[in-house]
Amino acid sequence: MRILVIEDNSDIAANIGDFLADRGHVVDFAGDGVTGLHLAVVNEFDAIVLDLSLPGMDGLEVCRKLRQEARRQTPVLMLTARDALEQKLSGFDSGADDYMVKPFALQELAARVEVLGRRGKGVKTRLLQLADLTYNLDTLVVIRAGKSIQLNPIGLKLLQALMDAAPSVVTRQELETRVWGEELPDSDSLRVHIHGLRAAIDKPFDKPLIQTRHGIGYRMVDPDAVPA
Repeated sequence: MRILVIEDNSDIAANIGDFLADRGHVVDFAGDGVTGLHLAVVNEFDAIVLDLSLPGMDGLEVCRKLRQEARRQTPVLMLTARDALEQKLSGFDSGADDYMVKPFALQELAARVEVLGRRGKGVKTRLLQLADLTYNLDTLVVIRAGKSIQLNPIGLKLLQALMDAAPSVVTRQELETRVWGEELPDSDSLRVHIHGLRAAIDKPFDKPLIQTRHGIGYRMVDPDAVPA
């Protein structure tokens, strides 16, 4: 299993990670809520161990955004130093699947995580991912760098076509057929919709993902992974 541990106490995180790794799991770490949410959104994990008290964004908010904005159903085991019923109810209300109070036995934590991971394997989402951009084909939710992006139906079709083919070039004709079928639009329609897609996907962020191949078509690439 691949497990994400979001815990700002480095000693606790190391103990959890070492124990889970010894049981054959792959463990990733985040020391704050913002980083943890980003990793949880752009990667596929079998389970998440999430501390309640985190810098930047607390565990309740991380879990709430993961469920409500990113629409991710990755099983979450929430950790807290508090045993109050109100805290537990708040954790479950935010979308957590299980709850443990510190201090805890590593054996029990591992057992609970493994149960959650097996349970979560029955819920698979169709997810396209490129760099820090994800597109959930089941919920039609588009997320870049943890921020939700609203696209119209044509924008969603263009995005799927480009992400499916990435990093290959998709010709103008292929894109027009994918979006409009045999009833092709006027010559400027594709350019206008690509401009709108760029405004939503690229303009608010530092690194553009959509590239133009003049006279041919368009492609999407991860600038950190593929030469321009």
